[in-house]
This record gives sequence, C-alpha cells and structure tokens, in this order.
Amino acid sequence: MSYTERHLVETYSVLLEGLSASSKIELIESLSKSLSLEKALTDNRFYESFGAFSSERTPMEIIDDIKSSREFRDKKIEF
Repeated sequence: MSYTERHLVETYSVLLEGLSASSKIELIESLSKSLSLEKALTDNRFYESFGAFSSERTPMEIIDDIKSSREFRDKKIEF
C-alpha cells in the first residue's frame, strides 16, 4: 500500500468513526460488493480484449512495416 493510499484509508477511518454500527456494516457490504464487481469487470475486459486488433495485412507485413519505420541516430558518447 502506498503512502497516499494509507493516508486516504486513515482519513476515511477517522471520518467514519461517527457512523452507527448498522451503517458501518452496510458500508462494509457495499464495499465488498464493489470489489466483486470490480474483479468481474477486470476479468471481462481482459477476455474481451482478445482479437481486438484486426487487420487485412499478414503478420509478416506488419512486422516489416514496424521494422522499416525504425529510425536510429548516431550519438557520440564521450567518456
């Protein structure tokens, strides 16, 4: 957990101390559901990305285009 995330969690903890027990339980349930949905959305996005790139060109033509578009420059390095 990064410093920023830890600070946010601590800030929210202080903010939520004033809630009743039932409100806290409801909040926990809501957060748990959002984690489940987030996991499902991430999985779906990953699997939906397969076949996202389509082209009429063959793989070798694409590779040749990439290689031919490369530009190199000579840079002298002094020690």
